[in-house]
Amino acid sequence: MAPEHWLDRDAEKQIYDLHDNNPDDSGYQRFLSKLVDPILTRAPDEAHGLDFGCGPGPALAKMLAAKGMEVSLYDPFYAPNPETLARRYDFITCTEVIEHLHNPHQVFQQLDALLKPGGWLGVMTCFQTDDARFANWHYRRDPTHVVFYRETTLQWLARAMGWELEVPAKDVALFHKPLTH
Repeated sequence: MAPEHWLDRDAEKQIYDLHDNNPDDSGYQRFLSKLVDPILTRAPDEAHGLDFGCGPGPALAKMLAAKGMEVSLYDPFYAPNPETLARRYDFITCTEVIEHLHNPHQVFQQLDALLKPGGWLGVMTCFQTDDARFANWHYRRDPTHVVFYRETTLQWLARAMGWELEVPAKDVALFHKPLTH
């Protein structure tokens, strides 16, 4: 989306406040399990992760903590904890976050710096797959969604960052940072 159409910070937060991301909602947990399950099979036992863009109800962090993972929280609106951005992590999750990034290049470089070599970055976003239907696509109609990704875009990103990419489920991408990175 062109920057002149971006919402200001207050208007953006008002929309986020309408989201119902209840950590105890079993349907929401099922949705998040598309990312939680592959992270659990790849991250080391007792790994320390970062839920980047956790929102007001950090359900994903709660799910991972229940499996023995330590998860720190960061969100510019709901958990603006700068100390969480001053360490490195075994894994980072971004669920329904990357479509909101005003400067994706800068944020992906930041995430790379936060990720330990051998670590995993897991993202969930609705992949853009059909140009003919783009104008009426529900995901595009959210005014806080300013950038969209195809699987080929994520493959390009992985190559540019020196990561490996896996797509274990629809709209889920796992980036692995090699040990030699």
